[in-house]
Amino acid sequence: MTLHDETAPPTADARVDAPASAAPGPDAPGSAVPGAGTPGARTPGTVTDARAERGTVVGNTASRIFVDRDDEHDPWSIDLERIQFSPYFSRLSAVTQVVSPSISGAPVHNRLTHTLKVSAIARVVALQLNTRSRRAGEGDVCNATVVEAAAYAHDLGHPPFGHLGESTLNRLARDELGLPDGFEGNAQTYRILTALDVIETAPRGLNLTAAVRAASAKYPWAPSVSHDEVERIGPPRGIRPSPDGTYRVHKYSAYDIDLADLDEARRGVDADPLRQSIEGAVMDLADDIAYSVHDVDDFYRAGILDHAPIAAEFRGWLDDVLEWRSRDDAEVRAELAPGAGLERLRRKMRRDDPWIADDEAFLAAVSDVDAEMVTDLLARPFDGSLTAERRLAAFTDRWIRRFQESARLRPLDTPRAGPVVLSASAWHHVEVLKFVHKRFVLSRPDLAIQQRGMSRILARSVRALGEWLDDDLDRARTPRRLRELIALALEQYAALPADRRPADVERLARARGIVDYVASLTDAQAFALSEAISGRADRLWALGQRL
Repeated sequence: MTLHDETAPPTADARVDAPASAAPGPDAPGSAVPGAGTPGARTPGTVTDARAERGTVVGNTASRIFVDRDDEHDPWSIDLERIQFSPYFSRLSAVTQVVSPSISGAPVHNRLTHTLKVSAIARVVALQLNTRSRRAGEGDVCNATVVEAAAYAHDLGHPPFGHLGESTLNRLARDELGLPDGFEGNAQTYRILTALDVIETAPRGLNLTAAVRAASAKYPWAPSVSHDEVERIGPPRGIRPSPDGTYRVHKYSAYDIDLADLDEARRGVDADPLRQSIEGAVMDLADDIAYSVHDVDDFYRAGILDHAPIAAEFRGWLDDVLEWRSRDDAEVRAELAPGAGLERLRRKMRRDDPWIADDEAFLAAVSDVDAEMVTDLLARPFDGSLTAERRLAAFTDRWIRRFQESARLRPLDTPRAGPVVLSASAWHHVEVLKFVHKRFVLSRPDLAIQQRGMSRILARSVRALGEWLDDDLDRARTPRRLRELIALALEQYAALPADRRPADVERLARARGIVDYVASLTDAQAFALSEAISGRADRLWALGQRL
């Protein structure tokens, strides 16, 4: 099988021939870190002779890229505070989660409130895992503070306008700026933590411990992940096999220029190839829980979850379960009748995750969601009363608690699962709740219209900044932050080993700098930049300070 990046358009040069031999990765034989283990058992490491000039601390989960004077204190709490006090974290309050409050007409989650809930859920899960382990006579299995820090960090890289902004910037980065590794929100998160954000005591990045950096990587590889490694282990979530004998990389947590840092972090926690750390798996699971439940909360309040079509979909499937199962795939793909969406979901789950997908568990999950959400909750419109608030709170609390309590450790016996997973029952319930959101919110034409306008805002800004940088007479007046980001990317490309360093580093650095700049804006800043660069801005002088 060959490997290529699914986030690239199908016609782009995304395909990479399988290498004859791959350079040893962080988990290759001989690269294990002595004494690696769980973060809770770690003490800060020492500076090795080989890296003393650079100041790199290696050898355990508390290791940092640069020597840190704050390491006389608890390193995990230091990392958590650095993320919490980051301007990139504050920015999340002004970045869309799914829709803007101005669109829905009701309070909805933004990236910050989502992040706070993910962190709360993740910490509870971590503490529950440790409690069970201690009751079994064993030590803690994960570090709850590392989990919390990773949860606070997990969405820092999301650009303006939510997932729509992510897909738009990826397309622009690849098709128009020529970045082979495009744009990916998870990779941008890692880039912020390790390169773009600043503290006084390090030349770049937040200088976080190996444990927190590794836990922040949901998809711990780059688009250039070794074909041989994927072939040997099997494709994890984020890398898909294709019928034509290729793999498609559609999720990843590091760009090529940040991969060495991720490799070093994963050596510090002795991570298995292509596998999340335990803390990273807890964060990922908590993100799924929060996403599946609070979207119901948001769109029920906003009146967007219309009871009638959702009830028709659930009843259409539940009333004819055996008949749906008997139909062939082509017929189900083309079917528009109520129930077809749930049947397509069932088949997708069986196809993608046969290690856990089960028809009876799916039936139970659909029945439960139908009874507790469709029939009990959505049948009565949200009217803003205390009674309605209490009913909604009971629903969200019950489901979140149910999911939290189902989390458990799992042996690494399938590449599709991390070291911490939901029970089979809970996993099916989460997938059905996510289906409701995707089918009855994200697929709405009115949302699509708004998103197309947002896509044009980002495209206009990216293109205009590129044109400005091409203007020899006016290049000096480009925003200083943009020029600094380009210089940082150029420094990183130049530092790559000769066998991995591309020939056109200046062009790539400029492209990466433009993407870093636009991705760091809030929704309002992105709109203001687009208007200003098109000659339509008001409050001109204040705008300059913000950009």
